[in-house]
Amino acid sequence: MLQELRIQRLGVIDDAVLDLHPGLNVLTGETGAGKTMVVTGLGLLLGARADAGLVRSGAASAVVEGLVEVAADHPASLRAAEAGAEVGEGLVLIRSVSAEGRSRAHVGGRTAPVGVLAEVGEHLVAVHGQADQWRLRHGDQHRAMLDQFGGTPVAKALARYVQLHDEHEAARAELAMLREQARDRAREVEVLQHGLEQLEQLDPQPGEDAELRIEDERLSHAEGLRIAAALAHDHLGGAQEYAAEPAPSAIETIAAARQALAGEVEHDPALRELDRRLADVGYLVADLTADLSSYLTDVDVDPARMAWVQQRRADLTVLTRKYGETVEDALEWGRTAAARLDLLLNSDSRIEELEPRVAELDRERSTAATTLTAARTKAAARLAKAVTTELSHLAMGQATVEVAVTPRTSGLGRHGADEVEILLAANPGSPARTVAKAASGGELSRVMLALEVVTGAAGAADVPTFVFDEVDAGVGGAAALDVGARLAALAEHAQVVVVTHLPQVAAYADRHLVVRKASDGHITSSGIHALEGDERLRELARMMSGGESEAALDHARELVATTSARRSAAAAS
Repeated sequence: MLQELRIQRLGVIDDAVLDLHPGLNVLTGETGAGKTMVVTGLGLLLGARADAGLVRSGAASAVVEGLVEVAADHPASLRAAEAGAEVGEGLVLIRSVSAEGRSRAHVGGRTAPVGVLAEVGEHLVAVHGQADQWRLRHGDQHRAMLDQFGGTPVAKALARYVQLHDEHEAARAELAMLREQARDRAREVEVLQHGLEQLEQLDPQPGEDAELRIEDERLSHAEGLRIAAALAHDHLGGAQEYAAEPAPSAIETIAAARQALAGEVEHDPALRELDRRLADVGYLVADLTADLSSYLTDVDVDPARMAWVQQRRADLTVLTRKYGETVEDALEWGRTAAARLDLLLNSDSRIEELEPRVAELDRERSTAATTLTAARTKAAARLAKAVTTELSHLAMGQATVEVAVTPRTSGLGRHGADEVEILLAANPGSPARTVAKAASGGELSRVMLALEVVTGAAGAADVPTFVFDEVDAGVGGAAALDVGARLAALAEHAQVVVVTHLPQVAAYADRHLVVRKASDGHITSSGIHALEGDERLRELARMMSGGESEAALDHARELVATTSARRSAAAAS
């Protein structure tokens, strides 16, 4: 519910705070005091279009701030959280309008687009003014109200229908896509098959390209490698086949060096250590000589092998140019392509599966739509009867409401096969017309009140707070008491804020707020005050007679007693 509303520098209101009750809040005041400006401020808070002309003369900006008590799982909280708002014990909404016409919005302490403020507000407050009955001016809202009123039977039928409709639309869209893409699919299949055939014929192995590169390098330089290795072998081992001139081998040289030291190593530990190191070098040279000999055995000039390696490398290069920088990349492409090819080749079988499935879903959806229509038709009769009864308490006793459930001209939609329209025959013998056209401004507000009372009593109200501006226009006397009683009945299930000039309505208030003008001779401003006890009686007396005489006060006391008795009787019944 809306806990508090603060309005600053908006029209005639300089700075006013409305501390609101969970039940029925009534706002009264003299003509021109600024009652409508409160509703205007609330509209701004809910995302209405800003107008620089609303900013108080001489002020830089107007600001409206609201504190809303709302559960964390409420749609308004969820939408605010999506926008990055902080949703704790209460949700703070702020709207400011500069004198130049610039508008800013804050939701839960975060700057947000005005559109987000409007989306959050739709879930929090329903404003019903004589020129703002949007729920009755949009046909889809007629259907939504009926579905909410219909309770479990309609809800179950609608949920089943929506499920089947969504499944049908998804299957139908997939089927259409597969049929439309058949030609492109054939081209893609051809490309994938060609690439996979190349991979299969060549059968590359992971790392093969790197291994072949090394082998190709070795084979291309085999003669030079063999000569270099043989010459090194000769120098180490003593054979002089490739040496330019005969020379002692490294092994012989080391042996001669050790022989030179042999007679003296026993006389000095340092020399003995040098001899040991010469021995280690000799062993290492012997090992190297043997390894060079093995290398010479393996190095052969094989033109056939070299030709094969080079051709293989060329084939792999063609492959990697198409499908990846390395053989591993080409193999990964092959795995992905195989999966994609399998999907494409199975598309025809998928089409064969989808065609009967779409037809089956279409039949099931049609059956579900018929069930939903039947549930709505039953609920429509109950809703029409209940609203007509409510209107008899709202100075519209001759009016009759019908809720027409007719087939959609465009066939099945996501919400079923039905068009729903709330119709009003304002007088006996008058043809029933759509309520938005058949009712005057005041009547439209009363029809909306009747609908909210009926849906609220059925537990179908979708917002926690309702605002009615001049809902009692054209009503007086006993009928005004009935209007107040219906507002009080709605306030049993939701928070209600009503702007009124009728004391019969104001007497039902759980909290009575009055807008009062003050002037210093230059500037007129308005403030809002909560009334209790004698103050409230004096305001009711003023509303009844324009003064605060004892007779008027007695009438006010009698009115409060009457409304209290009627509320008690209604609660008891």
